[in-house]
Amino acid sequence: MTPFEKAEATKQRALELGFDAVGITDLTPPPHEVELRSWLKSGMAGTMTYMHRQAARRARPAMILPGADRAIVVSANYFNSEGDRPDGFGRVAKYARGHDYHKSLRGPLQALADFVRSIGESDTVARFYVDAGPVPERELAQRAGLGWIGKNTMLISPTRGSFTFLATILTNLDLPLDDPFNLDRCGSCTRCLEACPTDAFPRARVLDSRQCISYLTIECAGDIAPELQALMGDWVFGCDICQDVCPWNSKFASPLKGDLLALDPSRGFVDLAMLIEMDDAEFVEQFGHTPLERPASAGIKRNAKIALENSQREASWQMSQTQ
Repeated sequence: MTPFEKAEATKQRALELGFDAVGITDLTPPPHEVELRSWLKSGMAGTMTYMHRQAARRARPAMILPGADRAIVVSANYFNSEGDRPDGFGRVAKYARGHDYHKSLRGPLQALADFVRSIGESDTVARFYVDAGPVPERELAQRAGLGWIGKNTMLISPTRGSFTFLATILTNLDLPLDDPFNLDRCGSCTRCLEACPTDAFPRARVLDSRQCISYLTIECAGDIAPELQALMGDWVFGCDICQDVCPWNSKFASPLKGDLLALDPSRGFVDLAMLIEMDDAEFVEQFGHTPLERPASAGIKRNAKIALENSQREASWQMSQTQ
């Protein structure tokens, strides 16, 4: 096979395995190392100390897997919709409604990596990464032509929106590069920035994690400042607000198809009283296979109590308006 034929065969195999899009780029340094260093120095990573440890490799992705000089970037749609939230229930981000995506994507990614090695020489390396380690996935995806990085820091596809998982396979297989997606299609729109209830975006394409509801409900350990608790609404795990208001999602996001991801839209809402009352063993039994496992039972209980207080406060306010 020629390098072009290998690239085409790899892309075809990725689509056969259920991925929605695939592109190829190299591992030259992304152009935003100065911004990354400034972001870390400002403390916007919060308690995510691993971001500091990974900074050098994020800025030099060729350091991640010795010998690799190509990134095969794939995306998987996870968009799903839900109805109205029942009273006493909290909200779960769309990507977390079901099995942990790390586990769901492991098999297809391993199969794709095996395919890459099968069409290369005996010394061909191929290793997959899915939202783990120092891989700068969004920047590689933009360079591989999958979309542009929006003002809310999410990768946006012009045909699918931003509700997509990204994963990469690093390899030394000689593959031609795809053209990068160099257009900024956000224009003057600032809906995502304005919709954030905690003002987590000090400016476009800069996220202060310490203010972000996703960070607060997932990564933040311990107590959450009262002034932020009051702004977290009914979110128990993650947040979709800045994506829900994006015109590219309202126009182009479509429900996931196939069985690549074991997601269940009915799990978009969870009973807050149940979460607060369940013990650790019950939590593991019900949520141990889902992303909700990350903050553990203690973190989810904390989030549920905050969501319940916010929901009760909102209900009291609405009742006062009708009197």
